[in-house]
Amino acid sequence: MEAELDATLGYQKNQKGGIHTDNKRNGHSPKNLKSQYGEFQVDVPRDRNGEFEPKLIPKYQRDISGIEEKVISLYARGMSTQDIHDQLLDLYGIELSAEMVSKITDKILPQVKEWQTRPLNPVYPFVFMDCIHYKVREDGRILSRSAYVVLGVTVDGYKEILSITVGANESSKFWLGMLNDLKNCGVKDVLFFCVDGLPGFKEAIQAVHPQAQIQRCVIHMLRNSFQYVNYRGLKKFSSNFKAVYNAPTEEAALAELEGVKETRGKKVSRK
Repeated sequence: MEAELDATLGYQKNQKGGIHTDNKRNGHSPKNLKSQYGEFQVDVPRDRNGEFEPKLIPKYQRDISGIEEKVISLYARGMSTQDIHDQLLDLYGIELSAEMVSKITDKILPQVKEWQTRPLNPVYPFVFMDCIHYKVREDGRILSRSAYVVLGVTVDGYKEILSITVGANESSKFWLGMLNDLKNCGVKDVLFFCVDGLPGFKEAIQAVHPQAQIQRCVIHMLRNSFQYVNYRGLKKFSSNFKAVYNAPTEEAALAELEGVKETRGKKVSRK
């Protein structure tokens, strides 16, 4: 903070020299701070005109422990409010009630809402839509939840997460609602959608973007194909099939597919 005051005044202590200014140092003020290592006192330098605004420890700030950031970080990792309370008490000796932990984590909800409703580009050449399934503990029960993720590729070729929304279970109806939300955020046109084989997915997309092309995700198609191949031949089949989806043209892909049929077809059909 002494260095910050030097920068504000334009000279170091006892080195004013030829600098003309009516502002100068005016002693120090004691300030008690809370940190993750306990409480301690610092002497904050002052200037006569009251123009000094320290950035390291801003005026009126007395808590530099970063506890709010730690609470939010632990919450993001799936810990309950009671678990967070216990962790802070064990690690830092800081007593925060579960109610206070909830108040801190609630501060990020407006930021989440603002991010979900931010303006988006009018056109995305490619949009990928998929769901992440996970388990959560809620009211003492283990429940299934789904995070609906929409990833878009901009006209400049950059990937961008357009939306993440948590729902109970994956359904085409929920996806339809998300597509309408994206449209309300400014998305007017999508050229290609890449999705899995969820029933009703295609109809949901066409209801919002009737002119868009829809293609099945290669990974999901591969997984569906793998269930017809025995485990011993799976690695070889995967290697052969790469030539199909890496082909430069549709004609080349069909030719490669015929080759896979000739070499692997009999074994797959017996399965």
